[in-house]
Amino acid sequence: MATPSVTINHDRAPAGSPIEITYKFVVASDAAIGGDYRVFVHVVDADEERMWDDDHDPPTPTSQWKPGQTIEYTRTIFVPIFPYVGDATIQVGLYSARDERRLALNGEDVGLRAYKVARLQLLPQTENLFTAFKDGWHPAEVAKVNAAVEWQWTRKEATLAFKNPKKDAVFYLELDSPGADLHGDQQVQVMLGGQAVDQFTLTPTDRILRRVTLPASGIGTAEMGELQIIVDKTFIPAQVSGGTSKDPRELGVRVFQAFVDPR
Repeated sequence: MATPSVTINHDRAPAGSPIEITYKFVVASDAAIGGDYRVFVHVVDADEERMWDDDHDPPTPTSQWKPGQTIEYTRTIFVPIFPYVGDATIQVGLYSARDERRLALNGEDVGLRAYKVARLQLLPQTENLFTAFKDGWHPAEVAKVNAAVEWQWTRKEATLAFKNPKKDAVFYLELDSPGADLHGDQQVQVMLGGQAVDQFTLTPTDRILRRVTLPASGIGTAEMGELQIIVDKTFIPAQVSGGTSKDPRELGVRVFQAFVDPR
């Protein structure tokens, strides 16, 4: 059918850090994939126990894959805060969302049509660059249906402090601002040393991931650097919901990930 492989931008990853995974499926010249299949991605420990997954629909549905074609795309995931340090393996495969049937692929089958494609060394969270949420943040919240999903709302301006890596870094910012019935589009700026390093429009229907280059010259020479996330307008749910919300907080944007990566 197809030969799967992946490349990762970092093969050593502390808990909580982002890794960019590029997936490649080389479709066989005589392949005919009927129907649409999802990609399953399992990260397993040294004992083959699954720690987490990143199942997803490929951007090009498998029903549109053509013989001899190469399908390639990149996804960013954040390593969960998981109580394991050591070697891990990434396994991938294709399965039907309708009946869970898995397709046979070309590769190292570790059982049940799951194919080993990469190794990863998981490191403790303490290996990350120290960061601190300073002014302008509301307390952290956890999703009711999934305790692994956490976020913090900003006010109009929020400051993130981080240990100066003394070199260029990348700022990963994953955010949204739900509630199309409560507010319109927002203009968001990311500021470093008084200069805008990123600016974009955030609509209430989008959850997006921004990758922002932080030049060492902009971070400066102090022991700690600071970033500001600024929105052009905020909203107070209790005032604009027509009585359906009693939340009195001034809300800017909802941040899921704010990570400074100097690797």
